[in-house]
Amino acid sequence: MSTNRITRLNPENIPAPVGNYSHVTIIPKNSDLYTFSGQIGIDTNGNIPGNLSEQVVLTFKNIQGLLDSQNLSADNVIKVNIWATEDIDWEFFDAEWETLFGQTYPSMTIAYIKALGLPELKIEIEIWAAK
Repeated sequence: MSTNRITRLNPENIPAPVGNYSHVTIIPKNSDLYTFSGQIGIDTNGNIPGNLSEQVVLTFKNIQGLLDSQNLSADNVIKVNIWATEDIDWEFFDAEWETLFGQTYPSMTIAYIKALGLPELKIEIEIWAAK
C-alpha cells in the first residue's frame, strides 16, 4: 500500500476493536515521527484536580496543545498509550476522545496500573505522531 497519508485499518480476519481505536496504523515512507512525553491532567498553574474525569479533560487539552505546538492535528496521531490508576468512565472519556479524534481513531493501548509518577495522578496519556 503506497500512499502519502496515514492509513488506519481494522483487518477482517481478527475481531473488531472493542473500543474507539484502529488495530493497524500505517505510516507513510519518509514521514517525520514525533514522540511526546506522557501528558497528565494538570493546568497551567500546576493544579491537578482530584477527580479522574477532570484530569481527562486537562490531559486532552494538553495533548491538543502539544499537537498545536508542532503544527500537527489529531489526524497525525498514530498511537496512543493510556495508563490509569482507577476505572475510567468510558462514556465521559469517549466523548473527550471523539472531540479530539472524531471518528478516525488511532491505534491505542489502555492499561490499569497501581500508580503513576505523582501520587495525585489518575491518568497519563502518551501519543506518537507522524507527518
